[in-house]
Amino acid sequence: MIEWAGIDTVLLDMDGTLLDLHYDNAFWFDHLPRTWGERRGLDLLSARSVIHNHAEQRRGTLDFYCMSYWSELLELDVAALNEELAHLISVRPQVSEFLLWLGATGKKRVLVTNSHRSGLDFKLARTGLTAWLDEIVCAHDLHLPKEDPLFWPRLQSLHRFDPLRTLLVDDNPHVLRAARDYGVAHVLAVAQPDSRAAPQHLTDLPMLEGFEQLLP
Repeated sequence: MIEWAGIDTVLLDMDGTLLDLHYDNAFWFDHLPRTWGERRGLDLLSARSVIHNHAEQRRGTLDFYCMSYWSELLELDVAALNEELAHLISVRPQVSEFLLWLGATGKKRVLVTNSHRSGLDFKLARTGLTAWLDEIVCAHDLHLPKEDPLFWPRLQSLHRFDPLRTLLVDDNPHVLRAARDYGVAHVLAVAQPDSRAAPQHLTDLPMLEGFEQLLP
């Protein structure tokens, strides 16, 4: 699938790519709206609809991913609420083997995530991903989400990589298209970000069924 001789840098998303998206979906579509709704006398569907409408208005912005934004909007400590579902956080199959192999072959392994810093640190502590990575980039530190076309030149200026010799693996098609439009030569879309949900079907992007496909 990948001609590794032509790759120096591998950019990797976190939620839905290295980690199973089931945790995030369970949190945002069930646990958060249920908790918020109970405090306001709303049933789950009503609370979910309110939060979904707010999210759609902020989609494609850093607010969409920002725990501080949601905490203020909902008057709820979202970061603390995350910890109640910590047992659902899981590393996807073959991720550790793949990252160890990349390191052994001299490829630069860079986590690039839209996750808010508090959520990022929380998940890194739970999973130990840091041990298998060379760099970690939080989009909030760059003040742009990965979907923004301006994110990619900013990332390149700060973290020096050759787009023609770079692979990006991500579950978000908008992110992958923005990177591809910037000139990242190799992109892969995770086919099933949430192991308990239906896979996504994208006709304009190459799909990755599992990390075992990338191992020799």
